[in-house]
Amino acid sequence: MKKLSLVIVATGLMALAACNKQTPAENAADNTAAALENRADALDDAADATGNQALANAADAAENAADTIEDNK
Repeated sequence: MKKLSLVIVATGLMALAACNKQTPAENAADNTAAALENRADALDDAADATGNQALANAADAAENAADTIEDNK
């Protein structure tokens, strides 16, 4: 009986582990958000180096886009 219980518990845990995997769409959303965050960081660094407010605004827009993607996945 203990072996059967162990098999049932193991099967349930494996099923739960399989549920936590991301779908390809979620992976794509994560990758897109990460790319936008990297772009925002690069633009922010460029804005700091040059004092260009337009670059700072573009960095903010990229960061907002990344946040929107993360919130909607």
